[in-house]
Amino acid sequence: MNGLGSLSELLSLVLSALAAGLLTAVGALTENAGVADMLVEPSAFAVWEVGMGLLLLYTGIYMLGYKQVWLGLRGARTDAA
Repeated sequence: MNGLGSLSELLSLVLSALAAGLLTAVGALTENAGVADMLVEPSAFAVWEVGMGLLLLYTGIYMLGYKQVWLGLRGARTDAA
């Protein structure tokens, strides 16, 4: 593979890793806020916050972090060997 293809794959992995970290952090903060709101007064908004936090955590950790970044790094490592 030429150097330009490797560079674009590396850039894609770095951007995916940054997006995964950002989504995970926002998801954790959103879920934390939802749980705090539930403890004060249960409401539909608090349930929505918890649900959105879980969705963002799932997207950040599994969909981007594991499926894109981790498996992308593992695939690049096996291609180089």
